[in-house]
Amino acid sequence: MDDVPPRFTPKRQFAPRARPGGGAHHAQHGIHDFLTAKRKAAERLGVTEASALPRNTEIEEALAEYQRLFDADGHEVTLEAQRRTALRAMNCLSQFEPRLVGPVLSGTATEYADIQLHLFADTPEYVALKLIDRGIAHEITERRVRLDAERTKAYPGLRFAIDDRKIEATVFPVDGIRQAPVSPVDGRPMRRADAAEIQDLLRSATGT
Repeated sequence: MDDVPPRFTPKRQFAPRARPGGGAHHAQHGIHDFLTAKRKAAERLGVTEASALPRNTEIEEALAEYQRLFDADGHEVTLEAQRRTALRAMNCLSQFEPRLVGPVLSGTATEYADIQLHLFADTPEYVALKLIDRGIAHEITERRVRLDAERTKAYPGLRFAIDDRKIEATVFPVDGIRQAPVSPVDGRPMRRADAAEIQDLLRSATGT
């Protein structure tokens, strides 16, 4: 199969035809979540058993390997642009203690990936008013996040664009900054980064 990173080695045995092609599908087709990637790969490979599909961590590893082998330069340029846009949005919404999360932070974002932010406010209307003041069109959304192994909860959010890049912002209560929700990748507390850390990442990548 041509689009599977040749050096990827799964940590467990898969059914004979169920190689972890979800990583390449993430990169090539703009798939935003792991479940969809697995389903697409399963359909393409004719796999019906859920136990034969790769774990989310394995898909992320395959995606990172694919990007390194087949689109290193293009991926670096895209990722830098995404992080600069994220930083602009975070500076714009600085009063809400913004944190970058997801693939733009981890470095595995495809060119199709939304920039994901966590914001902290007494009410999402405050964020909406700030966007209106800045002349930024937006729509109200809702996002379900996993708080731990057993609990999920829906939080309000806003979808908008800066520099023609889509941003998905989830609004947590002010004290929600103390505990991050669970990552859909590895089940651990989600990594969050503030504006200063994003600036450091950009300096490290550009050497300036």
